Amino acid sequence: FFLFYRIRIAGIRGIQGVVRKTVNDELRATIWEPQHMDKIVPSLLFNMQKIEEVDSRIGPPPSPSAADKEENPAVLAENCFRELLGRATFGNMNNAVRPVFAHLDHHRLWDPNEFAVHCFKIIMYSIQAQYSHHVIQEILGHLDARKKDSPRVRAGIIQVLLEAVAIAAKGSIGPTVLEVFNTLLKHLRLSVEFEANDLQGGSISSANLSTSSKDSDEKIVQNAIIQTIGFFGSNLPDYQRSEIMMFIMGKVPVFGTSTHTLDISQLGDLGTRRIQIMLLRSLLMVTSGYKAKTIVTALPGSFLDPLLSPSLMEDYELRQLVLEVMHNLMDRHDNRAKLRGIRIIPDVADLKIKREKICRQDTSFMKKNGQQLYRHIYLGCKEEDNVQKNYELLYTSLALITIELANEEVVIDLIRLAIALQDSAIINEDNLPMFHRCGIMALVAAYLNFVSQMIAVPAFCQHVSKVIEIRTMEAPYFLPEHIFRDKCMLPKSLEKHDKNLYFLTNKIAESLGGSGYSVERLSVPYVPQVTDEDRLSRRKSIVDTVSIQVDILPNSIPSDDVVSNTEEITFEALKKAIDTSGMEEQEKEKRRLVIEKFQKAPFEEIAAQCESKANLLHDRLAQILELTIRSPVDNGSLFYSPPPSPSGTLTITSGHAQYQSVPVYEMKFPDLCVY
Repeated sequence: FFLFYRIRIAGIRGIQGVVRKTVNDELRATIWEPQHMDKIVPSLLFNMQKIEEVDSRIGPPPSPSAADKEENPAVLAENCFRELLGRATFGNMNNAVRPVFAHLDHHRLWDPNEFAVHCFKIIMYSIQAQYSHHVIQEILGHLDARKKDSPRVRAGIIQVLLEAVAIAAKGSIGPTVLEVFNTLLKHLRLSVEFEANDLQGGSISSANLSTSSKDSDEKIVQNAIIQTIGFFGSNLPDYQRSEIMMFIMGKVPVFGTSTHTLDISQLGDLGTRRIQIMLLRSLLMVTSGYKAKTIVTALPGSFLDPLLSPSLMEDYELRQLVLEVMHNLMDRHDNRAKLRGIRIIPDVADLKIKREKICRQDTSFMKKNGQQLYRHIYLGCKEEDNVQKNYELLYTSLALITIELANEEVVIDLIRLAIALQDSAIINEDNLPMFHRCGIMALVAAYLNFVSQMIAVPAFCQHVSKVIEIRTMEAPYFLPEHIFRDKCMLPKSLEKHDKNLYFLTNKIAESLGGSGYSVERLSVPYVPQVTDEDRLSRRKSIVDTVSIQVDILPNSIPSDDVVSNTEEITFEALKKAIDTSGMEEQEKEKRRLVIEKFQKAPFEEIAAQCESKANLLHDRLAQILELTIRSPVDNGSLFYSPPPSPSGTLTITSGHAQYQSVPVYEMKFPDLCVY
């Protein structure tokens, strides 16, 4: 045993002497060559590793005095390794690090990876700070090289990367920021792809156990990647973190669009959903702790639009992640923890909400994007797969907008939104289950209780408190403390309830008007604006308010199968057809509503609806023009024939391209295009 120690100590001291001699000797140039490093570095690592194993089997050295730190081969080898790395320069850093990967691969030390983590901590603390990004690049390159290894090996390498990033992020990380995130997101996609393939191929019962094991191992890889992304992102300066947020958001695939930059062709629907969740979880980690001075900095339009797109997907978990990301960016005064959980707060003042006066940039942001935020909250409340957490997050969204972004105009809009949600739950045009309708009613109650105390209008607070008190006695399922409790009794319908159980627009308008609020817009029901997302959405569009049914009865259908829809003609029917007084009253009412809308509705809402109509008209005109420029060809098929252009039409004659210009006065336009 003593001879074993002495031989190793002598060898390590010999290596240490060679390393020290490189400072002022001609060996300095040659010792860093790969053939020498491939012998020196593994020898030091072997002693650092093996002595620990021998110690664990044989026990501690016989005498503490004989086994002092200077006489312990593991400690001596580690000191020599640190000294070697401390002398490494820009040109020979990689030659000293690459043998470490070879040693860890050869001895299978990535799983478990305690020794690997220990080695790279030594490397990161020993080298000069400006060379940290070289080590990170080497780890990323090795991760790429071992991308087909077992999940646990890849997870071990990623955890080593996490430790290296944790040290490097405190100093200079150089140009590797985007490279780190790009590589990690690529491996996240690969892990999800492997997981999806295993699930598809694991149909045989004998293989189910191994498939589930691989599945859980891949989740270890995914969690390690997300943890690394989050830690790295949280240590970046704000300007770089904003770029990374945009970078990750650009990778999130959204159904119906091709704006994302991530290849999902091999994932399938299950894999695509999984990668969406993983990417949004990564984004959630990066945005954690992000504090922007203005909301425009945190949520620019180029980031807000793609972020809100997943909030309309038919997956409650995706919608939860989007709302949590929004909360990270909106909550600039750490109020979210005080709002956790949807409930009726007896006294909001006890929460000690922190807020500042709304700045001009935030006011401008709400004028530009407020309707978009309201729309996503409105539609998010009406999803059929919502669970309690969805309603809690939606309530928190309303509360944070009130705290961080609300002036008097925004408060009125938020109250209109709450009343519209209450009306949608009562009317139930979307055929929601009773639990979801009561959940919406509870959310509205919790929010109106919060906002009434935040703006401190006594009459408004009194009306809200009275409705809540009546609900407590007669309809507790309209309150969050009851509806989200297990085994809550639900009503059979909401139509027969007393109006005292509902928050009334006229009462709210009367109370706010007495305190100086401009309440004209409260009488205009909130209607969500129409955007291009409705065309991409897989759900029924909210603008489908008029349905046109056309029954086509072809001659080929037997007469016995044709159902007669004729109505019996009577004197009363003819009298109703002639009498137009009812129609005139309806037309007058329509005109009155339109005039009232243009007088009282927000400009942004009117502009959004006009824009949607203009877009619809443009689409119809484009379709008509497409049809009119079709020309039949001899073979009977239809091809698109582009109209002549004054700038010239490209034709190919005898293999040569020629442009033939047509004067404007000779061009023949379709009849529908000429006025």
